[in-house]
Amino acid sequence: MIHTVYLDDEYSNVKKILTDISRQKEGVGFDKPATDGVVPEGYMTSEEFWKEADKRIVKVCKQYGVL
Repeated sequence: MIHTVYLDDEYSNVKKILTDISRQKEGVGFDKPATDGVVPEGYMTSEEFWKEADKRIVKVCKQYGVL
């Protein structure tokens, strides 16, 4: 069985876990969407994020009469 786990490597305990499991020769694999180009379902690419952010900024600025 394969388990998908999301870890935030901002924390030292998570960095230790990642170091420990990365030493394993079998049964461990890492997907890195930023480097392999595969974006997991439910996530945005950085380009999609910034397009959406720009839309929302313009909407809020118009709402408050800034634009």
